[in-house]
Amino acid sequence: MEIDTHLGCAMSGLTADARTMIDHARLTAQNHRFTYDEAIKVESVTQAVCDLALRFGESMDNEDAMMSRPFGVALLIAGIDELGPQLYHTDPSGTFVRYEAKAIGSGSEAAQAELQDKYHKQMTLLEARSLTLKILKQVMEEKLDHHNVQLAQVCCLLSNLNYN
Repeated sequence: MEIDTHLGCAMSGLTADARTMIDHARLTAQNHRFTYDEAIKVESVTQAVCDLALRFGESMDNEDAMMSRPFGVALLIAGIDELGPQLYHTDPSGTFVRYEAKAIGSGSEAAQAELQDKYHKQMTLLEARSLTLKILKQVMEEKLDHHNVQLAQVCCLLSNLNYN
């Protein structure tokens, strides 16, 4: 899902929770762009999402805004800024870690092992897409098609997201 022109994310877990977190990320990115007339850094929007994840059970001024439970979703937030392309994994505990390649969801352990073996930074975009589809084919139970697999890329030259 697109967060901003230079940011997107993938999710695994409770879709409603993911939408809440993504809406928060979008609002944070828009507020930053409006206030500073620049795109937000990838790490900054990731930090904002994780800060939201840590707010459950807290007493806030608006009691209706208090969340009664932790979010049940993991996100992969990908983007590009002045530091180059970046990928962050967030988990329900509110922590985030930067990765070169990361798998989430069911089958993620096997997929991550394959990524660690076969992914390298010098891969072309076409090679990375091919590796992604090969790994998904290995770990997914159902057949790959346009209903259950979507690929997105963050392009360095255009600094925006392309969905296929």
